[in-house]
Amino acid sequence: MTRRTLLAGAAAVMTAFAGTAVHAQDQTTIGVVAKIGGIPWFNAMEAGIEEKAAELGVNGFMIGPTSADPALQVRAIEDLIAQGVDVIGVVPNDAAVLEPVLKRARDQGIIVLTHESPDQQNVDWDFELASAVGFGEAYGKQLGEMMDGQGKYAVFVGGLTVPLHNAWADAAIAYIQENYPDMELVGDRYGVAEDVDASRKTALDLMRANPDLGGFLGFGSQGPIGAARAVEERRKSGEVVVLGPFSPGQGRKLVHDGVLSGGFMWNPKQAGEVFVTLGTMLVNGEKIEAGMDIEGLGVIDPDFEGRDIIVDQLVQINKDTVDDLAALGL
Repeated sequence: MTRRTLLAGAAAVMTAFAGTAVHAQDQTTIGVVAKIGGIPWFNAMEAGIEEKAAELGVNGFMIGPTSADPALQVRAIEDLIAQGVDVIGVVPNDAAVLEPVLKRARDQGIIVLTHESPDQQNVDWDFELASAVGFGEAYGKQLGEMMDGQGKYAVFVGGLTVPLHNAWADAAIAYIQENYPDMELVGDRYGVAEDVDASRKTALDLMRANPDLGGFLGFGSQGPIGAARAVEERRKSGEVVVLGPFSPGQGRKLVHDGVLSGGFMWNPKQAGEVFVTLGTMLVNGEKIEAGMDIEGLGVIDPDFEGRDIIVDQLVQINKDTVDDLAALGL
């Protein structure tokens, strides 16, 4: 299936694809709205959606906006509502902005699933492949160790309104403050980590203003790439630590060159599969229960009040693992 791209400034998703996404009477239809299309992380997620949909015999596809603009996600969701799909999945850029349109979807009987948004209100379920605190603390610990507990560091997030990125940042910063009191955060955080060029430029600006800057944490798949390119450009490889979740295929050369220090991730392809698996289960009337084993999530212990299913399936990215991860298409 060809990639669906939401054109910036367009009134709706490209109608050329509408015929394949419209709800069919005898086939479950699942539409997933990514944060942004055309980047490796969400390319892998789309592959997971399409492969699992083919396996389960459902119609599953992804819409990839051309920028991390919440308004584009709203338009995509409105289009899916109009099409009458069975399930809408979304990886929000701004949880609050999406609440009204997600409510409209649920009011019309559409199942709503989110990922990377554990505090979303108008959902049937949100699922996470890593707990926010555990993920953030893992990064705080690694950065502290690699910087020997001293020096200045900066934090990038995909956007100041992206809930999970900011929860990771909160956990990492709190861990560093408690365990590495001699480390100093530069500024607060910078919402550039879904744009490789913006991340690179911001990193260059920060290194120029802070010649003793010792590290970057980039929460958002383009943040570590952009920061690493800036470090390479300034010829500070080995002097400035760059950590964050990124696509191994995109970052493998930077890792082997010693510019991108590594990090932790979960498998975005697996997340795409879970959108389809969980959505299909709910359409078929299956109830989510504690202790059940769901493919892609394992044995779950759901938060029924918060409508969250959170598991910890962290994968470490470093020189020893990056090639194998990239070979999986990540």
